[in-house]
Amino acid sequence: MPIAGKGILITAMNVDPDHEVEFNIWYDREHIAERVAIDGFVEARRYQAVDANPKYFATYTTSAFEDLSSPAYKTALANQTAWSKTNLARAQDMIRVVGRITASKGQGRGGALTVIRLRPDLAQATQWRQKVEALLDPGTVNGVISMHLIESDPDLSVSLTEPDKPNPGASDWFVLVEGTQLSAVTELAEARFVDIGLQVISTGSYQLLWDLTKAEL
Repeated sequence: MPIAGKGILITAMNVDPDHEVEFNIWYDREHIAERVAIDGFVEARRYQAVDANPKYFATYTTSAFEDLSSPAYKTALANQTAWSKTNLARAQDMIRVVGRITASKGQGRGGALTVIRLRPDLAQATQWRQKVEALLDPGTVNGVISMHLIESDPDLSVSLTEPDKPNPGASDWFVLVEGTQLSAVTELAEARFVDIGLQVISTGSYQLLWDLTKAEL
């Protein structure tokens, strides 16, 4: 599988321009390394929007899905630094998804990313999962490297700053299409996944800013 691991945390957010410089320094100098250092976490990848909202998008993968509710992760969440608390409070339009990597096909990871958020009929989840998974192979499409299906866990996909806020999309699925050319991943994502019969909540295109693996700490 191109994505190492079985669990994934997805976050997306905007930030007030007045605080954006500090927000990015905090994210790049403290936050990502802190998360990757947690037992079970494998890597983190951070993106910026080309044509998407929210502006910032990040993924954190774990060896097992259970690592996203482990004592080590809960301890990290309960012991945020003052700098983290300040910047997390500045996040706007926050999306937080704790999900399972149901399928991951292709080879390697790309610097261009298109994200499609889908809302399935969970009563027919098995059939939809099989249909989406069958579309994930990039084959020989130029500029497309790999594709992944992420299924949100409704119990864990809650806001850290507003845990009691209703989340109608807590069971949504996310298709991630990665490649070397933004136009290629965008065109393939729209051609394969937008009209398959599932409700499309959003689509967005991002470019990779940087990534960090456990071995680099």
